[in-house]
Amino acid sequence: MINKSLSENDKKQIRLMGFDFNNVILQLKQFSKGTPFLKLNRPATINDGIKRLSKSETVELVDIYNQKAVKQKLMKFIPASGAATRMFKVLIYFHKHYPDKKKSVLKIEAEQGDENSRLMLDFIENLDKFAFYEDLKLALKKDGYNIETLLDKELYKHILDYILTDKGLGLTNLPKGLIKFHRCYGESITAFEEHLAEGCMYVKDYEKKVSLHFTVSPEHIEKFQSMADAKRQVYKKKHDAQLDIVFSVQKRATDTIAVDSKYIPYRKKDGTILFRQGGHGALIDNLNCLKGDIIFVKNIDNVGSGETREQTARWKKILCGKLISVQEKIFYFLKILTESSTNKVFLSEAEVFAQKELSVKWDDYCLSDEQKQSFLIALFNRPLRVCGMVKNIGAAGGGPFWVEDKNGITSIQIVESAQIDPSSVKQQNIADQATHFNPVDIVCGIRDFYGNPFDLNSFVDKDAVFISQKSIKGSKLHVLELPGLWNGAMAHWNTVFVEVPLTTFNPVKTVTDLLCKNHQ
Repeated sequence: MINKSLSENDKKQIRLMGFDFNNVILQLKQFSKGTPFLKLNRPATINDGIKRLSKSETVELVDIYNQKAVKQKLMKFIPASGAATRMFKVLIYFHKHYPDKKKSVLKIEAEQGDENSRLMLDFIENLDKFAFYEDLKLALKKDGYNIETLLDKELYKHILDYILTDKGLGLTNLPKGLIKFHRCYGESITAFEEHLAEGCMYVKDYEKKVSLHFTVSPEHIEKFQSMADAKRQVYKKKHDAQLDIVFSVQKRATDTIAVDSKYIPYRKKDGTILFRQGGHGALIDNLNCLKGDIIFVKNIDNVGSGETREQTARWKKILCGKLISVQEKIFYFLKILTESSTNKVFLSEAEVFAQKELSVKWDDYCLSDEQKQSFLIALFNRPLRVCGMVKNIGAAGGGPFWVEDKNGITSIQIVESAQIDPSSVKQQNIADQATHFNPVDIVCGIRDFYGNPFDLNSFVDKDAVFISQKSIKGSKLHVLELPGLWNGAMAHWNTVFVEVPLTTFNPVKTVTDLLCKNHQ
């Protein structure tokens, strides 16, 4: 039935686009199956899946980082293709619908609980605190406007024109990475530059090389490259570092097919099938191409300034020290497990380590020693990630949970709300008990104990897809998103959760987030 919905021309299109035809068929079948839900066992909490480190432990882990990390190939991987449109959502709303609304009205609406009016009021009253304020001021002055006069007369439409559109700064047409986030030492710097500065603090190797990899949208790659070229010498002088900055885009072959309400491939005006980007889970292919030993993963909009940057860098070293410590133990067990048959005492020691350090639980009462040895070899011989977790503050996004798989094995996973069955009261109750949140603060060990890189695509839970609804010119579409980068795409990695301070989590989801203390 599914094959019949695809013509010979469709098959030709799929081949020319470099897609695997069988994979497209599997995608179409996935729509009819729906989104598969995970089975939550319980939330991961302190001392039950999440490690809270003592002061002495953090000092020891920083020492491990200082002694051993610089001898390895360190890299930082930053997903940076996100557009700034959502960041300016409230400003766009007022610009379109209420461009002449006065401050007094905004105050009344804010007091009555209107969140959009409160955010707009915060933005207007603190306009001079934004790092792009001076650029805005100059853009207005160039066309004969005085920003103070516009504010006094409450002519907010002119200000929004010059912030949002190409009349002025055109910030909604830029990616978040190229928006000026902070003022630092007398200059305004972008989120991209913050990642360069932060990277110099914990990704520098013994050759003083700092390797950073940004995934960006094709239409923005030239702007990122231009800024990188302009900043290399600056950071070499300021941080005594040689910046190796690389950019990549999501591979076209990871795009997924879109379907209509009847799960029939959606067609464009020219009759060809519509394919869309497969979400950030597609970036596992980009990550898989990196030639590093240890990879730090962090989102483009999660950067602080000043003292916050210092604390963030320290905790990156702590997480990296933890990864090295755990990885060395894993390699120790693998060396002995793969060389010969082992005794019950050693198998028991390895099993305790897996359960205590890697938070994997299973019933082994029916396993022979040989079966247990084979199981442990397969379990240990996987990529490793150490993930920072912050206390839950009600932010939207994923969190740490214990999850049961179809084989009865329970492990800790990062779970998005879309992966939890909304119709199950029990599952939703478990979700509501979450104490921590995933800030995307991950350190990855991507080589095996022989020193060879893992094929990261072999450790993806292919079933952990998302099906969402979109709209194009009034037509409703169903869109398939690949398993998310830090949940489904890393579902079969070994995982360690470590509590990190909330001060290391400074995302900018809306423009007014830049008014928070850690961004000022």
